[in-house]
Amino acid sequence: MITNYVNGRVFTADPDPENAWAEAFAVQGDVIAFVGDSAQAPEADETVDLEGRLVLPGFTDAHTHLLMMGAALGQVHLTDARSLDEIQSRLRAAREQDPDAAVLRGRGWLFDSIPGGAPTAAMIDAVVSDIPVYLDANDYHSCWVNRAALTELGITRDTPDPIGGEIARDADGEPTGMLLETAAVQFAWAHRDASTTDADRDAAVERAIDAYLATGVTGVVDMAFDEFGLAAFERARERRGGELPIRVAAHWLIENTGDDARNLAQVARAAELAARPSSPWLRVVGIKLILDGVIDACTAAMRHPYADGSHAGPIWPLAQLAPVVAAADAAGLQVAQHAIGDLASDIALDAIEHAIALNGPRDRRHRIEHLEYAAPETAARMAALGVTASMQPVHSDPAIFANWAAMLGDERVERAFAWPEYEEAGALLAFSTDAPTAPHSSLANMYIAATRASALDPGLPATHPQYALPLSRAIGHATRDAAASVGDGEWRGRIAPGFAADFAVLDSDPFTAGADALLEAQVMETIVAGRTRFAAAVEPAPSSGR
Repeated sequence: MITNYVNGRVFTADPDPENAWAEAFAVQGDVIAFVGDSAQAPEADETVDLEGRLVLPGFTDAHTHLLMMGAALGQVHLTDARSLDEIQSRLRAAREQDPDAAVLRGRGWLFDSIPGGAPTAAMIDAVVSDIPVYLDANDYHSCWVNRAALTELGITRDTPDPIGGEIARDADGEPTGMLLETAAVQFAWAHRDASTTDADRDAAVERAIDAYLATGVTGVVDMAFDEFGLAAFERARERRGGELPIRVAAHWLIENTGDDARNLAQVARAAELAARPSSPWLRVVGIKLILDGVIDACTAAMRHPYADGSHAGPIWPLAQLAPVVAAADAAGLQVAQHAIGDLASDIALDAIEHAIALNGPRDRRHRIEHLEYAAPETAARMAALGVTASMQPVHSDPAIFANWAAMLGDERVERAFAWPEYEEAGALLAFSTDAPTAPHSSLANMYIAATRASALDPGLPATHPQYALPLSRAIGHATRDAAASVGDGEWRGRIAPGFAADFAVLDSDPFTAGADALLEAQVMETIVAGRTRFAAAVEPAPSSGR
């Protein structure tokens, strides 16, 4: 069956500006068969008049956390709670609304919303003390808990810090209620995983899929896949007869156990999964390594100290990282390394260079995630090695930038989130949201990319507007280049003949109306593999009154 889409404004995301726009295209089955003028469209079984609407290639969120995002959509939202009083008010209200709950979970709080940036269990206990409370930070690198949660987790003054993490303690050595980096993973999140049911995970999967489709996302790259996520998405695929309504590529999370053999065993598991018969709907493509923390908590690995004099080291020192990266590279796995600080990105590239020297030349496309602050020479080094810069415009939103800047407190702030450097160096630049650490909306993400202004608080002035990108380039990085970041650039991410029929229809055109229109624009329809997977509710026509 052939369906013609005519009379539209079709942004193809072709890298050649001469071919970036069309008026019509045709879909045959699950692929695009024609792109051009309406008058040249082929004979069709059905014709859809776009009535001048904008069509974009489907977005690929090239770095997300699907189960966490789905779970977060059902938790107490705290990102816009900009004071301790407001946070406490929301926790009190959530407890009152569900008095039978055995646990209370929230997400998204910001360090500069807490007095002194130092959350304590007592602050939560002041409003909810009878059940455990777990509050994930906006960056999901820390978990703030109350005294009941510390007791549930078995954390006492005698509990040692895990490798790469910290249990915050007061002057007397007692836990304060803050779990940083791997302490959050090994205590709070491990307990969450053990107490979460398959039904809970299935519900989270469905929430995440529905939310993404509603914002024009047709493909996602999960950056912390594990056995729980794999089983949940396999169940979701089985419920639908073998496919999903969205394309999922995944990186298997590798934790630094401190033991080389155990670390390499995790890589072997990822390689086993990646070797399974390929599916366009669900596949493991590589591994994920978290090399450092975040600037907001002064846990990102930097070459020079923070404003407070602290100087965090890496979670993966090069001696332990290099054999893992080399083994993954030898197995043909894509290596994605979380590196927010400049020291972490140095270590990441050193490990990739070691793997190339050990395994020899061949086609490979490794990645570095985030790159919030990188040294001036980093982009050129990445381009020379063929390493993708995977970055998140939403993390530079001015509404959450003040604490980030204060933690550095020097000239490094002026080079925050410097996306054009990677373009100019010739590195592949892939945009994403890192949901749930930031809102998952693709259009809000593009607004920040094109303006450096705030989608959370549009009244704020732009931060570093010199780093804003033209909208066409920003969308290209979030569609074409995001798909290419996991090796799919030859068959999806563009509206072009032979490419997957993955696209979104919008109700307004920010190319003509201006980037501000992205804050109000709505996705009217999302098509994946030629089939409508989301359609916005249409208001009924007003009655004639007769």
